[in-house]
Amino acid sequence: MDKIEVFCDGCMDVDKAKRNEDQVEFSFTNSLKSLEGSLAHDDIGENVDLHVFDLSTIAKATDDFSCSNKLGEGGFGSVYKGNLLNGKEIAVKRLSQSSGQGMQEFKNEVMLIAKLQHRNLVRLLGYCFHKQEKMLVYEYLPNKGLDSFIFDQEKASLLDWKKRFRIIQGIARGLLYLHHDSRLRIIHRDLKASNVLLDSDLNPKISDFGMAKIFGGVEDEVTTRRIVGTYGYMSPEYAMEGLFSIKSDVFSFGILVLEIISGRKNSSYYKENSVNLIGHVWDLWKQDKALTIVDSSLGDSFDAREVLLCVHIGILCVQELASDRPTMIDVASMLSNHETMLPSPNQPAFIFRELKHVMNSTSASASGGAVSVCDETITILHAR
Repeated sequence: MDKIEVFCDGCMDVDKAKRNEDQVEFSFTNSLKSLEGSLAHDDIGENVDLHVFDLSTIAKATDDFSCSNKLGEGGFGSVYKGNLLNGKEIAVKRLSQSSGQGMQEFKNEVMLIAKLQHRNLVRLLGYCFHKQEKMLVYEYLPNKGLDSFIFDQEKASLLDWKKRFRIIQGIARGLLYLHHDSRLRIIHRDLKASNVLLDSDLNPKISDFGMAKIFGGVEDEVTTRRIVGTYGYMSPEYAMEGLFSIKSDVFSFGILVLEIISGRKNSSYYKENSVNLIGHVWDLWKQDKALTIVDSSLGDSFDAREVLLCVHIGILCVQELASDRPTMIDVASMLSNHETMLPSPNQPAFIFRELKHVMNSTSASASGGAVSVCDETITILHAR
């Protein structure tokens, strides 16, 4: 599912939204401006403790960005595997000049990941900034994205239940660090299966912080005019009203948990009355048949109590009202203490409807560079 950016015209008071967003990003923008100066001079400066790679070094490591070294492609651009002269393997994320993402996202990721260190977050080694070329250099993770396993019939069997449960716990720890334990309070805003990478031991690492936001002061939620993320993982209040908070990430985490258990995408079509995975799971939960959602590749080799615990947590995370969803502190506690009595979930937000979005270049410009969706039918969350 492609990453999208939509200008939410008419969803809110634009002036109020702009003030809220400006307040949150004021200090961060100053840091970005400082970083821009240091990047322009190919100098790290005092803002980040990262290695600055020469373009020639990256080109040599990737064999001049050979197609045989290409690992994948996303909204940012292409990702290549590389080998440095010292034998270290790297992954190079190269910004496409036609990408909808640009300098702001590039700097955002450099600034954020450089300040964040956790075993369940991908490690940024450095960057390369040369004329029109902008690249991020990461640790190389041989197993690529979680989506390449759970949504692949052949590779899904490589993830038994113990590994899946460990992956769920690892993602939860990474989000807990971002929301509560890091020096910065970070909202990821684009958590999904393809943005969770797996290392050689299948440990999960959250990646792609180009859309992440720093929360300022004691605020609990912020309104934005520029909605970014991936439909199917976006919370209803964010998709429809531009409101985001740590509970937005919690919603995405809930979707991810249900996908890991079932091996099915939330956007999958279901012939029953349900319109997506959330609705399908909710129907089965009410009938006490939640175990039937377990990925068939697991056979009977799973801990039924752990699966039911994770299904319960997943449903709690995707409840319609953000105030009803647990925090990641709560989720971590639930996952580690199987004896905890969990609250009964309210109906999740799983009703989808199709809207016709017709946007002109003026709207795109007014959105501060957000990519418009022109004459394209898109599916968005509609809470009820």
